[in-house]
Amino acid sequence: MTLIAINILFEPDPATMERAKAINSRLLANYPEGFPFDRHHTPHITILQRFVPRDAVEAVGRVVREVVAAAPTPNWESVATGYEVLVHGDVGVIGIVIQPTEDWLRLQTGIIEAVAPFAAERGTAEAFASRLDGGPISQLTVNYVNTFVGPCTGANYNPHITLGLGTREFLEALKSEPFEPFPVRAQTVSLYQVGDYGVAQTKLHDLHPC
Repeated sequence: MTLIAINILFEPDPATMERAKAINSRLLANYPEGFPFDRHHTPHITILQRFVPRDAVEAVGRVVREVVAAAPTPNWESVATGYEVLVHGDVGVIGIVIQPTEDWLRLQTGIIEAVAPFAAERGTAEAFASRLDGGPISQLTVNYVNTFVGPCTGANYNPHITLGLGTREFLEALKSEPFEPFPVRAQTVSLYQVGDYGVAQTKLHDLHPC
């Protein structure tokens, strides 16, 4: 059975996209080996990451559409509250933290339940979109998808927008900059194949406008 690593996600509003791209440009100036926001790397807010059989992608898209369409007049807006940094060695990633809302949590629960019949355990690096530089998919990325449900869902859900890679010193300096909270609105629910560092690399479906 051939698996694919999927990310069911929110694509945020244009103003939030522009903020994310501005920080991403600063990160690339600091660490050119990182990734740019382009057609292979989309700013996003993850709802659910899972491994599913490749031949089940259409069915997964269908059931997620049904869940989103059935959501009772949800409020798709939340607030960005600051930065978070995760460093491994001398290099790390930074993201914008977004306050989880009751509507987002209910939607996540419904999507988890709808996708569960298709979900596969113990996925490997072969399930991810290939890195554009030909490098290997990190084991940290593989582990993240394998363990997403539970540690990253429900009460543990941490909505965020990953902005890119940087050196430890640069990320810590960026995190210490003043941060004015701002509204974030989910524009679209989409389905992507995941790439390294959890990037939304290959769009498979637009599932529902928010």
